[in-house]
Amino acid sequence: MTEKAFQDYYPENLAHCYGCGRMNELGHRIKTYWDGDETVTRYTPEPFHTAIPGFVYGGLLASLVDCHSTGTAAAAMYRAEGRPMDSEPPFRFVTGSLHVDYLKPTPLGVELTLRGRVKEIRGRKVVVETTLYANGVATARGEVVAVQMPESFRA
Repeated sequence: MTEKAFQDYYPENLAHCYGCGRMNELGHRIKTYWDGDETVTRYTPEPFHTAIPGFVYGGLLASLVDCHSTGTAAAAMYRAEGRPMDSEPPFRFVTGSLHVDYLKPTPLGVELTLRGRVKEIRGRKVVVETTLYANGVATARGEVVAVQMPESFRA
């Protein structure tokens, strides 16, 4: 894929998140892209991301939903303002609220697909709903209220 992911636009000083920061060598380093009006991330858990043999740890799933959603919030805000993602000032979002429903056990050993959609943009908040799929089956669904990062975090 030659298109840059949302996370590739994060300024270096704001790209250390364990879930989505390209500067965090030990993190997940997820990559999120537009797919029409939805966003998509693909991620394959490692064998150590286990809860019980054969299934993914729920905390990892929550982390993926969280970072996929905050990345979606940033991209949605740029899109809403008609700005390119490399324009200044940068939009970065943090989690104000995270709710995850675990629908079915998520198997290890398969690529996971996360699909997000923006439910609402209101001021500095963006509400994103993300569904996580394994083998085409929805196994988790989350809603994130993403809040535009305060200036004090940018130091």
